[in-house]
Amino acid sequence: MKMGNKVLVVEDNPDNMKLVTWILEDEEYAVTGVNCAEDCLTRLESEEFDVVLMDISLPGIDGKEATRRLRAQERFQTLPIIALTAHAIKGEDEEILASGVTDLITKPLDEDVLLERLRKLLN
Repeated sequence: MKMGNKVLVVEDNPDNMKLVTWILEDEEYAVTGVNCAEDCLTRLESEEFDVVLMDISLPGIDGKEATRRLRAQERFQTLPIIALTAHAIKGEDEEILASGVTDLITKPLDEDVLLERLRKLLN
């Protein structure tokens, strides 16, 4: 596995951010965390990431809208974006996937699922 993949984590809950960062850094991913979609969009303008972990319920712009805005730009059309959501309501998944995310993982996060999906996307 290629080490040091750069992951942008968009998560407004400090505990979830800590958990995701800890899981990823343990596997030698380079993690950058932001707590809102606006910061995510700004960071992606100036920095390259291999994958984005996008919380869906965020203050301000939500994860679906942020994903739509990224997908509207040619350079982000193939960027892997994994939605992280506690909203596993039927119908909600389709709506999230329709926003253009590459994959969807429900919370509470299963570490093995997260790492396996990342490995698949990055290899």
